[in-house]
Amino acid sequence: MWHFPVAIPSSLGPWAVFLSVLVTQLGLPVPAAPMLILGGTMAAMGQASYASMFAAAIGATLLADSLWFSAGRLRGRRFLNGLVRYSLSLDTTLRIARKVFERYGAPILVIAKFLPGLGLMSAPLLGTTAIAVPVFLFWDLTGATLWATVWLLGGAALDHEIVRIVLWVRSSGGTIFDAFAAIFVTFLLYRWVRRLQFRRWLAKVRIEPAQLDAMMKSSDPPLIFDARPRAIRQKDAYRIAGAYPLDLDSSDQIDPALMTRPLVVYCVCPNEATAKKIIQQLQRKNIHHVRALKGGLDAWEKHGYPVEALPVDFDASRYTVKPELEMDGEYTVRARLSDT
Repeated sequence: MWHFPVAIPSSLGPWAVFLSVLVTQLGLPVPAAPMLILGGTMAAMGQASYASMFAAAIGATLLADSLWFSAGRLRGRRFLNGLVRYSLSLDTTLRIARKVFERYGAPILVIAKFLPGLGLMSAPLLGTTAIAVPVFLFWDLTGATLWATVWLLGGAALDHEIVRIVLWVRSSGGTIFDAFAAIFVTFLLYRWVRRLQFRRWLAKVRIEPAQLDAMMKSSDPPLIFDARPRAIRQKDAYRIAGAYPLDLDSSDQIDPALMTRPLVVYCVCPNEATAKKIIQQLQRKNIHHVRALKGGLDAWEKHGYPVEALPVDFDASRYTVKPELEMDGEYTVRARLSDT
């Protein structure tokens, strides 16, 4: 059997796995997969036990997820908005996470760690719901076990290849820590470049609350659309004055006559990836001049601008936005029931 020349003492292997998984699950841009693969290889080479590696990975995951769950339960939706806003992961979108959990519920935790955007968001998102703590812990434990098993057994199955890589690193004058540092720097640099590109694009399509307020008071006020998920509108039953519901997932095209009006859309927190999703979906409806409200409805309220209660039938059906010209020549937006 080959000797596995790593700089991590065998007795500290489980602790290295625990620390790596913990910082990853707490949201730091440090991928845990390389350390889990290395842990699986160490176990396969007899330098650590499988049980200790599994316990370390699962324990760290449950600890981090429990902290996120508690934060979501104590701080609510505004905590989630801040998490999306400051996360380095541009793929993390609160809107997608909400829709997935609304459809599948807590069992989606079984595969959440494998899905971009859900690994970090799942625990705090469920913390804002009425799900019981034991139910959350059961599904989170199941998901953590599956996630750790895949990476640890993957490292065990590829033990000879991993050893060759480590030997090559050492023969080049490096250590396993150098390899991890290179992976971390590459990953961080990639995320930073993506974030920079995204922010440059976002600056072109966002509108400040003060700008929207000025537009609403002008002689050519914009048409404002509320693109929040239905569940959020039911919980927070108010809107920017005069806003109309918009089903972003509908394939219906908005009437071309509306294209002559300034268009503004808001969601819950479109400071980051949510704004991109909204704009892309509207572009598929041939709407290319829409602006997204920076900070969404939360920012509008924070700046002290008025909101109004939602009409009773606001979410009674799926809405298709179509204009009609009344006798006085002004636009009205009517809602019609879908056939489904």
